[in-house]
Amino acid sequence: MQNRRKALIRISSFLAGSVFAVTLGIAQAQADQIKLGFIGPLSGGNAQQGLGARNGFLLAIEQANASGYPHQVEGVVLDDASDPAVGVSAAQKLVNDPDVIAATGHWNSSVALATIPVFNRAQMPFIVWGAVSPKITEQNLANVTRVTPTLVNEDKPLAEAIAKEGKIKKIAIVSDTTDYGAANTKWFAEFFKAAGGEIVSTDAAAVGTTDFRAMLTKAKAASPDAVYFGGVVTEAALVRSQMADLGMGALPMYGISGIYDPKFIEIAGAAAEGTIVGTPAVQSNPKLEEFNKAYDAKGYTDPAGSYAKYAYEATQILLEVIKEKGVGDKEALSKAIRDINHEGILGTVSFDPNGQTNMAVEIDRYVVHDGKWVKM
Repeated sequence: MQNRRKALIRISSFLAGSVFAVTLGIAQAQADQIKLGFIGPLSGGNAQQGLGARNGFLLAIEQANASGYPHQVEGVVLDDASDPAVGVSAAQKLVNDPDVIAATGHWNSSVALATIPVFNRAQMPFIVWGAVSPKITEQNLANVTRVTPTLVNEDKPLAEAIAKEGKIKKIAIVSDTTDYGAANTKWFAEFFKAAGGEIVSTDAAAVGTTDFRAMLTKAKAASPDAVYFGGVVTEAALVRSQMADLGMGALPMYGISGIYDPKFIEIAGAAAEGTIVGTPAVQSNPKLEEFNKAYDAKGYTDPAGSYAKYAYEATQILLEVIKEKGVGDKEALSKAIRDINHEGILGTVSFDPNGQTNMAVEIDRYVVHDGKWVKM
C-alpha cells in the first residue's frame, strides 16, 4: 500500500511538472507574439497610395517572420479612408490593444495630425510613412518620427525648376482647404516668388468639392501661364478636367507627390495630358533593388507606387529597434528610433531633433504623356 502511495505521488509530481512546463511554454510562445499596426487609405479616392504602402508593411513583417526574428509578428492593417475621424478610431483601436507595440501610418496629413495625439497619449512609437505636412514633426513629439520628406522639400525644388526654365512666369494656385493644401499654397508661392515668378491668384475648396469652375474662371481672368494644384488625387483630376472644359487645357498643371497616381489619369482622362509633378527621387541601391524584386515576386494586384518603399522602411526600423530593445519600454523604443542610423532601402536613414528624416531630397519630374506618367 505504501509503495502504491509513493508511485501515485511520483506520477502526480510528474504530471504537475508537465503541466507547468506546458503552461510555461504557452506563456513563452504568447510572450514572443507581438503586433505592429498600419493605418492608411485602403478605400476611397486615395486607396491606391494606401494599398501599395500596406503591401510594403506586410512584406517587411513576412520577411522578418521567415528569417528567425525573435518575435512572431502579426500585422494589424486598418483603413483610415482619408478621413480624420476614421483615422482616430483606428488609432484608438491600436493603442487599446496591449499586443500592439508600435505603428506606422497615414498618407493624408490631416489624418496624421488628428491621430498623433492619440499615439502620443499612449506613448506608442509611431512612424509616418506618407503624410508630408511640416506640422507633423514641428510638434517634436518624442514618439513620432517620419521617413518621408515634407512638402516643403518637394515644393521648393519644383518651384525653382519651373522658374529656372523661364517659360512659366505667372501661376495661379488652386488647393484644398486641409493643412496639406494650405501649406502647399504657402510654400509653393513663397518659393516661386523667391525664384522670380509671380502668383496671380490663389483659391481653395474643401475636400470632396466636385465643381471648381468658378475659381478656375477667376484664375483664367488673371492670365496665368500655368496652374499649380495643392491637394490630392481626386480633386486634382477634377480641376484638370474642368480646366479643359473652360479652354485652359493648353496650360500646364503642376503638383507634387500628392497627385502622382494612376488614378489621377483614370479620372481626368484625356485632359490629364501635360500635367507635371515633382516627387522625391530615391537613388537606386542594392537593397532597394531587392525590395522591388521581392514586391514583384509577391504578385500583388496593387502597384508599389511611391509609398510602398516608405512603409516598408518604417516597418524595418520598428522591427530593428524592437529586436534591440525588446517590447517592455515603449519610450525606450521611441528614443532608439530617434537616435537610429538605419541602412535600408532608402539609403542611410536618420532623424533630426524633431523626428524628421535627414534624407537629402532631390525630385524627379513626371509628365502625363499618352495616358501614362513618364519621367521627364
